[in-house]
Amino acid sequence: MAKELKKRSQAAREDTWAIEDLYASPELFLEDVRKLEELVKKLKGFTEEYLIESGVHLLEYFQELEKATIILDRGLCYSQRSVDVDTGNDQYQLLSGKMMGVYHKFVTVTAPVDAWIASMDEEKIQKFYQETPKLTAYKVTIDDLRRLKDHTLPSEMEELLAASQEMGAAMEKSYSFLTDADFEHPMVKDETGEWVKVSAGRFIPLLESRDRNVRKDAFFAYYDRYEQYKNTFASLYEGKVKSNIFYAKARKYNSSMEAAVDASNVPKEVYRNLIEAVNENMHYMHEYMSLRKKLMGLEELHMYDVYVPMVAKETGKITYEQAQEEIIQALQVLGDDYVSVLKEGFANRWIDKYENEGKRSGAYSAGCYSSHPYVLMNYQYNLDSEFTLAHEMGHALHSYYSAKHNNVFDSEYKIFVAEVASTCNEALLMDYLLKHTKDKKKKAYLINHFLHQFRSTLYRQTMFAEFELLTHEMAEVGRPLTAESLKKLYYDLNVQYYGKDVVIDEEIAIEWARIPHFYYNFYVYQYATSFAASMALSKKILEQGQPAVERYLQFLKGGCSKAPIELLKDAGVDMAAKEPVCEALKMFGGLLEEMEELFCQI
Repeated sequence: MAKELKKRSQAAREDTWAIEDLYASPELFLEDVRKLEELVKKLKGFTEEYLIESGVHLLEYFQELEKATIILDRGLCYSQRSVDVDTGNDQYQLLSGKMMGVYHKFVTVTAPVDAWIASMDEEKIQKFYQETPKLTAYKVTIDDLRRLKDHTLPSEMEELLAASQEMGAAMEKSYSFLTDADFEHPMVKDETGEWVKVSAGRFIPLLESRDRNVRKDAFFAYYDRYEQYKNTFASLYEGKVKSNIFYAKARKYNSSMEAAVDASNVPKEVYRNLIEAVNENMHYMHEYMSLRKKLMGLEELHMYDVYVPMVAKETGKITYEQAQEEIIQALQVLGDDYVSVLKEGFANRWIDKYENEGKRSGAYSAGCYSSHPYVLMNYQYNLDSEFTLAHEMGHALHSYYSAKHNNVFDSEYKIFVAEVASTCNEALLMDYLLKHTKDKKKKAYLINHFLHQFRSTLYRQTMFAEFELLTHEMAEVGRPLTAESLKKLYYDLNVQYYGKDVVIDEEIAIEWARIPHFYYNFYVYQYATSFAASMALSKKILEQGQPAVERYLQFLKGGCSKAPIELLKDAGVDMAAKEPVCEALKMFGGLLEEMEELFCQI
């Protein structure tokens, strides 16, 4: 008998997030949608002549914009969170569609204003600040708009670009519905001989099975299903890439990558520095694969063998409650206030815990300025899920502190720093578990997990980043992104990254099709840079204590009050240089040596 997923209606209330904290009913949500529509009409009434006349008028605009943004933020959170836990629910899709319609009107109305502000004379802006001191509350937002002056178009064109974004988002939306709602997942037998559905949430746990036949069957069955839709996936991805290129060209950037990183105020050199630093240290990755092959006692190491722990599982089944308690203990080093907020999140249903039919795969933290964060999980009772929970709560508390200490605009920290707090939590959890583990087998299992984090974050996410860069460069010179060209490129990158000790199975060539982050416009490189930054910051926290903790908490409270590179410098790490990445990879090399020595003792 197949192990079927529960329907959303069967989920226990205590295992679901408190969506009612946003709106007690869809009717109240729709009331706010109507309020937002009225505010959008009001914003549309601001003309360029009126805004540039005085600081008082510009302040008036930002005060109305702030009201609208807070409602928009809350409404988007409610509608998107509702869809994500039940993607096949027509009512939720209608609510989401209505909200997105208002959102695109909002973007269309505000886009020309951004252009007007960007093109204003600097002397006039400074005069406005002097005459209207309250306007300085929005200085960070105004300065960021003016930073992009050279890439801001005349207001009519900005309005047109904004109106086109709904079409530009169609590929991502179609991809999500295809993979989360319409995709027919294959069935394989698990270790007990029972048929199980290879869902997105179950795929990696199946690849971690000690039974090689189980992971092999899951690998081939899952990727065979993606292969059946390869042309559809290629078409969707090519559409997304061309959309990115279109917007980059429209804004006079030299490349789509440059446009993406500049939106976060990150120098383009950071992206290429990461790829170069990882490629310069690729020998550690190859040594890891060689050690994996040796410790697993395999004549051939295949792609379906790279997730299963190199040593026998020693942690047993990790309940959600156990994971929660260990995370609380591990993060005590960040102080009483941090832990108090963490406990509040655990106790008050910030988290949607378990997988159900139609629920979005993976995990994330999201929320809005006027409410607590929301964390989506598909908890699987294993060490990976425990670390994922720590990771997502890192995001949640970053958002919590950022919202608490900034206005709605400045609370939106840049994507570049978004993964630092999450991976720092993971590093602190690993340190805690290793320090509280005397059993050598369990310690070896934990180090195995840590090694896997380096492999899957610093190396794998950089490989993804390289794939994104190369595919966009291909499209930018007119080369078509077909299923076969994408598969060849992705296969060759796997050969480059995994080395001679791994049999690169042909099926891995379609893996790009199952990675939703490729629709996020050069997002994935930040997992790798953030991981390197968090290794450095967690080391300082553990070694220096309170001074480092204070710097780190100030970083969490910083929002986007400074450029992300500067926020990290203040916290103690310079990500404009290659050194943090290289140092993290040296740490990876040291862990490899420790793992080999430890294995000889058990």
